[in-house]
Amino acid sequence: MRVIAWLVEGTWPACVDAVRAHAPEAAEVVLLHVSGPEVPAVAHGAFDGLLGRGHRSGHRPAEGWERDPGDRLEALGGTSASALLDAAARRLGRPCVREERSGRAEREVVAAAEGAGLLVLARDGDRSRLGPKSLGPAARFAVDHAPCPVLLVWPEPAPGLTTIPPPPPRHRP
Repeated sequence: MRVIAWLVEGTWPACVDAVRAHAPEAAEVVLLHVSGPEVPAVAHGAFDGLLGRGHRSGHRPAEGWERDPGDRLEALGGTSASALLDAAARRLGRPCVREERSGRAEREVVAAAEGAGLLVLARDGDRSRLGPKSLGPAARFAVDHAPCPVLLVWPEPAPGLTTIPPPPPRHRP
């Protein structure tokens, strides 16, 4: 059995703890982090817009010129993802595979879950109350489209039952 744990900054410890509690010892555990291309792409675009596309021609810029900040953001993102995966592997405390992907998070997670026995992810929306709004768009997509069973965890203790909204009033004919 292959278990995929989708790790996101801020909620990853809950996913790792859920894997420790629910994945069989013999399971292959994959710690998955997905970096979106949005921030570096915006920085690349801003740099191109300010200085013109000719400055990204692949040759080394003259000494003293500014380099494209999108390149630096891509490198920082990779370093951050590696650090997160390292911390998660330490917390897991058992052999695992670390997988880093780039792209639309929800689609990369669903693709990674193909053939898996379990996908573990954390709620990413409004976590102050129970209900469907506790899932953001990416998690909702992954839950709805995962090709395997899904374990959805609260990154902190779940809110009480009193946070469920009352039912809508009945319509009378």
